Amino acid sequence: MVDDKEKNMKCLTFFLMLPETVKNRSKKSSKKTNTSSSSSSSSSSSSISKLSPVCYEIITLKTKKKKMAADIFPRKKPATSSSTTVQQYHQQNLSNNNLIPAPNWQGLYPTIRERNAVMFNNDLMADVHFVVGPPGGTQRLPGHKYVLAVGSSVFHAMFYGELAEDKDEIRIPDVEPAAFLAMLKYIYCDEIDLAADTVLATLYAAKKYIVPHLARACVNFLETSLSAKNACVLLSQSCLFEEPDLTQRCWEVIDAQAELALKSEGFCDIDFQTLESILRRETLNAKEIVVFEAALNWAEVECQRQDLALSIENKRKVLGKALYLIRIPTMALDDFANGAAQSGVLTLNETNDIFLWYTAAKKPELQFVSKARKGLVPQRCHRFQSCAYRSNQWRYRGRCDSIQFAVDKRVFIAGFGLYGSSCGSAEYSAKIELKRQGVVLGQNLSKYFSDGSSNTFPVWFEYPVQIEPDTFYTASVILDGNELSYFGQEGMTEVQCGKVTVQFQCSSDSTNGTGVQGGQIPELIFYA
Repeated sequence: MVDDKEKNMKCLTFFLMLPETVKNRSKKSSKKTNTSSSSSSSSSSSSISKLSPVCYEIITLKTKKKKMAADIFPRKKPATSSSTTVQQYHQQNLSNNNLIPAPNWQGLYPTIRERNAVMFNNDLMADVHFVVGPPGGTQRLPGHKYVLAVGSSVFHAMFYGELAEDKDEIRIPDVEPAAFLAMLKYIYCDEIDLAADTVLATLYAAKKYIVPHLARACVNFLETSLSAKNACVLLSQSCLFEEPDLTQRCWEVIDAQAELALKSEGFCDIDFQTLESILRRETLNAKEIVVFEAALNWAEVECQRQDLALSIENKRKVLGKALYLIRIPTMALDDFANGAAQSGVLTLNETNDIFLWYTAAKKPELQFVSKARKGLVPQRCHRFQSCAYRSNQWRYRGRCDSIQFAVDKRVFIAGFGLYGSSCGSAEYSAKIELKRQGVVLGQNLSKYFSDGSSNTFPVWFEYPVQIEPDTFYTASVILDGNELSYFGQEGMTEVQCGKVTVQFQCSSDSTNGTGVQGGQIPELIFYA
């Protein structure tokens, strides 16, 4: 009996420990397994006393290859009728928490996971209830203390800790019901079910109740669904949740696709602190008039949030000192004269001083930052080792030059470098296009002038296009010009450009002769 009691004490102490990593947990477990069963009662007591205190830690995902939530915890395909029944319970329990399983229901499910899943959002044997959501939007959800305590150290402390309170009903006004249900589904069913409209609320719930693997899956979901439309909102949320990797990804998108991000509806939903950090950004790749207009749009929405009248005075009031972070003196003179100067937000003295800044030899002192942003420096991936020209080659008669490429890191394609005339100066009309699996991601129609040299000439998309790693994209151009042009030779299938590796392969869309070994589209211009 003494040995059994000692073993139970060791197991209980080990259960209460929350090690910093899974590796440490396995080491401690191994040490306890190898302990001799003949050790005395005093030595057992001594080993217990040396154990470190309880330490809770939120584990942040740091892996080289990002995976979707479904890849981390893949759903098992239904192989038997019992697993299909479990999935039916999942769907029913999302909306109905009063299901009564059939008699001897335990015998229908071969694993503890499936039997636990039946208890998800089920009043059967529930010993606690949660009233989740803000007043007026609450939902009463059943729970089982043992299952919850096994899935979360916070629930363990709440129900079995030294300060545990014996309450039958617990109110949680700061968590959305849908997010709380998503967390319960993970705890009960070992499944992650995330949606774009609830993932942030689910991340908040996972952080609050210290469910690190669910929090990690939420961050992965956000990173893979990140775009210019939601980057500003996710930036403010990532700072709130203290997720530095997600914050860095948001900045990459905002810098490269700044004009799209600033024009998005989500920009107007950010808080004042995030607004200031964006306006201060040195690497923001946008015209300053776009930054100015975005700040005014944010001010208009902020007036509505504060129940202020939509007046120019109130817009300036809510912007406060952030107005001076807009680098108005660096705008093109036309943009200032037709935009900022007539907005009414600037005082008469400020407008006069900025006009003098543009025109006078002796420039006045300004409160606005007068140094232009650095923006991002584009990189060029050149895929040919040489170029040439021959009579009757390379002609353009409305046919398509195309090549496929893939990268090993996320980049933003800003445009293509193209060859020009081999017969002196000439002008070309170029329609460039970027596709993924037949879907057009970006296109633009523009003209460029070549000087007769073998240099490449940049043609830009309206906005940079985000390119995901390990997926082939199709770059195409249709040129219209009377003159023959240079063309590339000795093409490479793989090119290392800085920290980015680019692979090339032939495209079936190419009808004018361009391929890996030779042709047009010698350069990809991108931000990384």
